[in-house]
Amino acid sequence: MKPLNQLASLLVVVLVVTAGVGPAVAQSSSGQVVGQPDISIETSAGKLTPGTTVELPLSITNRGQIDRAGPQQYEDRVTTARGLSMSFQDEESPLEVNSGSVAVGNVPTGTRDVSPVEITVPEGLDPGVYELPVEYEYSYTRVAEYGASTEYNDLTRTRTATVEIEVDDKPRFDVVGVDSSAQIGDRNDVAVTLRNTGTETARDASVTAQSKTKELTFGAGPASSTGYVGDWEPGETKTANYSVGLSDDAPHRGYSVDLSVDYTDSNGIDQTSRQLEAGIPTTAEQSFGLENVSSTLRVGEDGSISGTVTNTGPKPVGSAVVQFTDDDSPNVIPIERSVAVGSLKPGESKSFRLPIEVSSEAEAGAKLLDFAVRYRNSEAEIRQYTKLDVTADIAPERDQFDVDIQESTITAGGEQAITVSVTNELNQTVTDVEARIFADDPLDTGDDDTGYVESLEPGESVTMTFELSASESATEKTYPVSFDFRYDDERNKSQLSNTIRVPMSVTTDDGGFPLSLVLITGSLLIGAVGVFWYRRD
Repeated sequence: MKPLNQLASLLVVVLVVTAGVGPAVAQSSSGQVVGQPDISIETSAGKLTPGTTVELPLSITNRGQIDRAGPQQYEDRVTTARGLSMSFQDEESPLEVNSGSVAVGNVPTGTRDVSPVEITVPEGLDPGVYELPVEYEYSYTRVAEYGASTEYNDLTRTRTATVEIEVDDKPRFDVVGVDSSAQIGDRNDVAVTLRNTGTETARDASVTAQSKTKELTFGAGPASSTGYVGDWEPGETKTANYSVGLSDDAPHRGYSVDLSVDYTDSNGIDQTSRQLEAGIPTTAEQSFGLENVSSTLRVGEDGSISGTVTNTGPKPVGSAVVQFTDDDSPNVIPIERSVAVGSLKPGESKSFRLPIEVSSEAEAGAKLLDFAVRYRNSEAEIRQYTKLDVTADIAPERDQFDVDIQESTITAGGEQAITVSVTNELNQTVTDVEARIFADDPLDTGDDDTGYVESLEPGESVTMTFELSASESATEKTYPVSFDFRYDDERNKSQLSNTIRVPMSVTTDDGGFPLSLVLITGSLLIGAVGVFWYRRD
């Protein structure tokens, strides 16, 4: 029973002590709370690389220190750092801080991130851990005395902390040169040279270029391209080559691309470098001009468009060809779609002539026709400049030959040879020219109704002779006589001319005497001669 008595006595003591303490705390209405903030500053930047400028992330932790407890509101008061600000003492560190003082504000207990600070890690800084001193200042309440009235003992504190920053021993890359022949509207090679300015070898390195604009593409059109360069020793330079295309509508200016290096470090871990930037200088679009353009086009005939083509720069070109590219004018038909003019230096001009056929269905007037220049660029690749057009005048249709009959009158009942002067009105020499004469009753051409000449140059004339007769019943008036010509043009293509009609007048007398009077007179004379001989006998 003795142990039970001892346990009961202990319970009584606990109840008495508890009953005494509880009412005393609850009934207390005054006292002091004593404490202070406990500040530490840290960074999560990880390892930095020499020769870089980075945004240094910072966080502040306030653990708070309570020396005398009390109501929560007063504990919060004495542990809060109010109006905290930071300034960096980089004169005592090899690291350079590019930001000024940082105003943080009130910092209660706990951890909070603050605005990052821009720092520069100097080129060539040895790997290691470096301390960056930070001076910070804040206000706080050391003692909060509460009761009938509340009083605070406020103080200002200035302290110095250090932020530890690790500078790593690893590869680092810088762009040291760009060799570019990039041209607006073309695809050219661009070489980017980089140097490993770090302290370690980069294994199996490759350089990726990423375009920042849709006007610049790589290869067959993607926005990025990767070039493999292999192992990369410290201090060594490597060149990555890319095929860069710039669209026709790209503005003439410099372009930039983002570069990154993927490699394996000394621990066998895959790494990617910080982002680099390379500027791509460009030249203006290759262009050409057509000048002194003239046209000999005419409806229903072969003609030509001629002029001079000028390389308006900025680069020399080879194997230049002037092309007819218009597909919207079906009645204007190129006999030859292109003509070669050869190499052209910037500012150099050469003449060209393109033979063109105009069908008889075409309409006369001015026509806007599309032209282009195809050429080879400095890499001997074929390119085409299409921003050219030509205004060509198409003359109305005309007779291919002019016909002039020297004897334009024939007597009814008569037959005669007529002399015809035929002139070539075309702007080309024609060959195997066969002329044919046609006439309707009362005129008749007889059996000899064709003429021939081996060739006729432009404007040249030849004389041909045809037979023509008029029936006795022909009325005295003008009748049409028609001619057409079959010939070979300059392309040895057989052509048939328009039908040409010329007037032929028919008269009913010969030298002013009517034919009937001549016949009667002739009969009377024959009768008189017969009577004379009869009487003589």
